[in-house]
Amino acid sequence: MITWGISANSHDAALAVFTDKGLEFASHSERFSGIKNDAHLNKELIDHALQWGEPDEIIWYERPLVKTLRQLRAGQGLRLGENNIRKYLRSYGLHAPVRYIDHHESHAAAGYYTSGFTEACVVCIDSIGEFDTLTIWHGKDSTLTPIYRQVYPHSVGLWYSAITQRVGLKPQEDEYILMGMAAYGDPDRLYHDIKSDFVEVGDRTLVKFNQNLHKGCLDWRPDLASEQDMFDIAAGTQAVYEDILRWVLGKAARMLPTKNLVLMGGCALNCSANHIAYDYFDDVWIMPNPGDAGSAIGCVLAHKKQHMEMSHVYLGYNIEGEYPVEQVLNELLTTGICGVASGRAEFGPRAFGHRSLLADPRGADIKDRVNTIKRRQKFRPFAPAVLEEHAATYFDGPTSPFMQYTSTCTDLGLPAITHGDGTSRVQTVSTTQSVGFRKLLERWYEETGCPILLNTSLNIKGKPMVNTVEDAQAFEQHYGVKVFT
Repeated sequence: MITWGISANSHDAALAVFTDKGLEFASHSERFSGIKNDAHLNKELIDHALQWGEPDEIIWYERPLVKTLRQLRAGQGLRLGENNIRKYLRSYGLHAPVRYIDHHESHAAAGYYTSGFTEACVVCIDSIGEFDTLTIWHGKDSTLTPIYRQVYPHSVGLWYSAITQRVGLKPQEDEYILMGMAAYGDPDRLYHDIKSDFVEVGDRTLVKFNQNLHKGCLDWRPDLASEQDMFDIAAGTQAVYEDILRWVLGKAARMLPTKNLVLMGGCALNCSANHIAYDYFDDVWIMPNPGDAGSAIGCVLAHKKQHMEMSHVYLGYNIEGEYPVEQVLNELLTTGICGVASGRAEFGPRAFGHRSLLADPRGADIKDRVNTIKRRQKFRPFAPAVLEEHAATYFDGPTSPFMQYTSTCTDLGLPAITHGDGTSRVQTVSTTQSVGFRKLLERWYEETGCPILLNTSLNIKGKPMVNTVEDAQAFEQHYGVKVFT
């Protein structure tokens, strides 16, 4: 039995292939099309997935008719043609029977069934599903039971995206930049203005908003226009978001007896706030791809009600061959920066050593050099990849293999991987992670005494990560940095 899970026709499309052996492949559509956050499937992605055979069934990550009703009520018109998913799939030559799963159930299932928990509280916070914007579930054994739902237009995700647009960034794409900007602003200056102008804590509706933010808030406070104003808006927004998260998680913890939490939805990518979860729960799991793309896996797991292990996210296109440990090491020792594209690509928004741009984190000029290559804002730092056993020596706070938390960096000699507030988004690398990347870190540590490498995705701003050998060669040629495959 071959089952495909698909999330597409909205933003950041993805496809996952399951056989009787389990999950065989998962990838974002953008990696094959070259279009950042590509909303649609493409022939190259489908042809690659077909190497496991034609699908016997396709599971779609949301219910299109319910979504159509919400769009109609929201004043977006009757979009039945756009939401005709069987017709959409036939346009790509896919004719298998289609089953539909609720958008938030796909999120919840992606998290719960990969968590390793047999019981958990599952909290999903995103922009919008069909109508749902925030849901709480009780996962027990093989069953997910909805406990609470908050509906459109009251949406934490839409509010955060609206502010993202207000500070001059791209909504539904650059929210992570807003989170990074917060480290350079004053969280107190605009905190009360943001909270009073947008948010009120509800009762039956957990988080109520004073206006429908689906169309943004570009007209809010036009007097705020300087770069520092933008940093202060970001800092205030992040502070208010963290208050909201505390309120939601506290409420969820009181609803259910379990001390295990699964946090899902696009808002679960807010690594600066995720540490708050440990104030209310003992054990926390955030699926490494908690947004809509991860629902390509989640909708299938919801359909099958099937648990699976997720110890890594190397699920995408495979560049065959041994990991180029010595070549990368020598380049780093010589120039301080290089790329690597080896093995199966990561499924998710972050690179974990298989499609990475790596650098020596100790140099004072490294951050600027890498930002110049990636064509990013100069203020933005990068994540550290650290040998797991050394993490506590350099970082104070929660860490994970998937860059899901920020921790205080206790070594002042690592400016390239430290935010303005002194934190870092840490990736720990254990002996059970990528054998090649782990070996590279071990060899780097042997040669330098530093168990950390700067690790960022192998792409430039506005482009998806390198996928194939040809992509790697083009990156090397265009951006003047050596890439090893």
